[in-house]
Amino acid sequence: MPAYMVIACKIHDREKFISGYGAAVPEVVKKYGGEYLIVAPGGELLEGNLEGYSSIAISKWESKEAARKFWDSPEYAEVKKLREGLADAEVIIVEGP
Repeated sequence: MPAYMVIACKIHDREKFISGYGAAVPEVVKKYGGEYLIVAPGGELLEGNLEGYSSIAISKWESKEAARKFWDSPEYAEVKKLREGLADAEVIIVEGP
């Protein structure tokens, strides 16, 4: 069953975020079989507690397990360090029909 990873980010330094993490992560996502459906700034909060989390990324995976393999991989652990201090993120994985 396909799964989707939904990420909402509050980016503190967009230029550094994009040139570091943003440049490195797509290769790791692709290596683990993921596909970005959307990566965009400008999300509009309609309800809830994510004020300022306006950069959104949604990726599609073969399964929840495949998404977790990416998330828990040593390659992503290294790339994830590139966003430390540059962004706060809220991440969820959900299975789709």
